[in-house]
Amino acid sequence: MKWSQIFTSSVGKKIIMAGSGLFLVAFLVVHAGLNACIWANDGGVMFNKAAHFMGASIVPRILEIGLFVFFLLHIIQGLVLEVQNRSKRKIGYAIKLGNRGSKWYSRAMGILGSIILIFLVVHLTDFWIPSRFGGLEPVYIDLATNQIVPAGAEGAKEFHNLYAEMAYKFTSFPVISIIYIIGVIALFWHLVHGIQSAFRTFGVTNQRYINLLTVAGWIFAIIICGAFIMMPISFMAGWIS
Repeated sequence: MKWSQIFTSSVGKKIIMAGSGLFLVAFLVVHAGLNACIWANDGGVMFNKAAHFMGASIVPRILEIGLFVFFLLHIIQGLVLEVQNRSKRKIGYAIKLGNRGSKWYSRAMGILGSIILIFLVVHLTDFWIPSRFGGLEPVYIDLATNQIVPAGAEGAKEFHNLYAEMAYKFTSFPVISIIYIIGVIALFWHLVHGIQSAFRTFGVTNQRYINLLTVAGWIFAIIICGAFIMMPISFMAGWIS
């Protein structure tokens, strides 16, 4: 396959979808690990320090640019493939196969992807943009004791208080929590199908391996999406403060 065909041929588009999807899966592991810092229940000290590292260090910032590139590639190629697939299916089957032909979530990847895109826009607007471009209240942490201290205290370092912003948004605006939970549920089904589908695209055809990848996809989706859903629930239920 020529390089020019990667963006134009059906196989090339699927390779881009699979490759970008697996990169985003790796990002989800990092993101879920960072978010798990909220359960230290230390007033956000660990979480704010981790978020500061991701936003202030050169390597994560470079990877962040790559992340947005892969997001765009994944979204654009997904939309293109969905339009192409729908145009090929204008004449339906005489007998509806339902889940005997394919699982409902594999047929609904376009809808699931659209829900995730809406969730992503809300998520970036509420948290990523303020954390990168200002608008967050500062918090001062003594790095020697890992305690929140007043401004100007000896040993105090200023951080963006993204933790407080999350607590405020999730507890004061239930609609944001609902959008977040719906988006993560859509992400769950997207991962269940997408992980094993990506490896199929890269040539895995052995049914034993496909079955293992399917199980691994379910386990991964349950752990990662379970962690994400528990975030707004933990704030709303008052389990962390």
